[in-house]
Amino acid sequence: MLIRYSPDAKGRAVRKALIYTKKEHGIKLEDIDADAIRIITHLRNRGFEGYIVGGAVRDLLIGKKPKDFDIVTNAEPARIKRLFRNSRIIGKRFRLVHIFFGKRIFEVSTFRSVVNGTTGNVFGTMDEDVRRRDFTINALFYDPIKEQVVDYVGGVRDIRNQKLVPVIPLSNIFIEDPVRMLRAVKYAVSTCCTIPRKLSRTIRKSAPLLQPVSPSRLTEEIIKIVTSGNAHDTVAMLLKHDLFMYLQPAANALMDGSKQYALGYRNSLKNLDELINLGEPTRLGRKLVYLVTDLLQCITDWNGQPMEVYAHVYHECRRFVMPMNPPRVELEFAVRYCLKEGGLAIRSPRSRDNRERSVEPGLVKNRNRRKKPRTKAPISSSN
Repeated sequence: MLIRYSPDAKGRAVRKALIYTKKEHGIKLEDIDADAIRIITHLRNRGFEGYIVGGAVRDLLIGKKPKDFDIVTNAEPARIKRLFRNSRIIGKRFRLVHIFFGKRIFEVSTFRSVVNGTTGNVFGTMDEDVRRRDFTINALFYDPIKEQVVDYVGGVRDIRNQKLVPVIPLSNIFIEDPVRMLRAVKYAVSTCCTIPRKLSRTIRKSAPLLQPVSPSRLTEEIIKIVTSGNAHDTVAMLLKHDLFMYLQPAANALMDGSKQYALGYRNSLKNLDELINLGEPTRLGRKLVYLVTDLLQCITDWNGQPMEVYAHVYHECRRFVMPMNPPRVELEFAVRYCLKEGGLAIRSPRSRDNRERSVEPGLVKNRNRRKKPRTKAPISSSN
């Protein structure tokens, strides 16, 4: 194991981080996205630092395949933009750079300082940037050129001990950004880490801080939960920490009032996780089906006029998922899908491919559905 030193205010070398070699951390270079390595190599060739950071390093260390490879560097956004023609700067206050390789996007951020707290936008050094990371398991840097993991905060140890430890003091971490509470729960579930008692108490006490968080940020977090493959366990832990009421207040109230609804909702989340873990491309609307299907069974007049029923159910489902604000077309897909599968004579939702037409078991109960004889569609020909 190596040690990284940095100068202090008087210029003396101070031990800052542990450096794990390839033999010690066990990450295989072939598990790293080739385009991520290409970006870092280009930064290095131009005299800048570049590391894979955060969740990708965490996932690699626990043997999971990362969904994204975020990169951090000491190059500022304008310079990154000049180095990569296939990029654009996003954000007004907190500027980042997105680098495009086909449909894939790599997010590149610049080291941030803590001079204005952990949510400021002043550029800094790697030593400062690590202190802005929320939890130690997300505060690791991976150098694919030297194949080393740089650990300032004991993140490798905490991953091996399956323990969620905050980097930012508990007195500030959730006041500065309440969404960190949601991330704490997601990380604990996805990595099988325990939440220490003191951190757990702080989350419960701080839960009301989520009240003023914008719907757009909450929507982003809910969609991440829905698409994680761990929705059932994540919601269970959110309920335990009094957080779910701020994400889905209507569902939370129904679960509190009806054990039958609570059981059905949790079973729907299990079915959702099974769908996600199949690994096949699935549009958001299909996933939203599992959030609204239990409500839909309670409020639908299955003998009513189809379009009147649809208008009523869509309106109620839109209110039900608030403050989540999914794209209208996706929620419409979910409502039409449920009504169609429940037996209401309503036009099928538009599917993006033939795979969308298949029906997963345990989705929507059949309500006196009338079977119609199948007819082959006419084959069109063109010269």
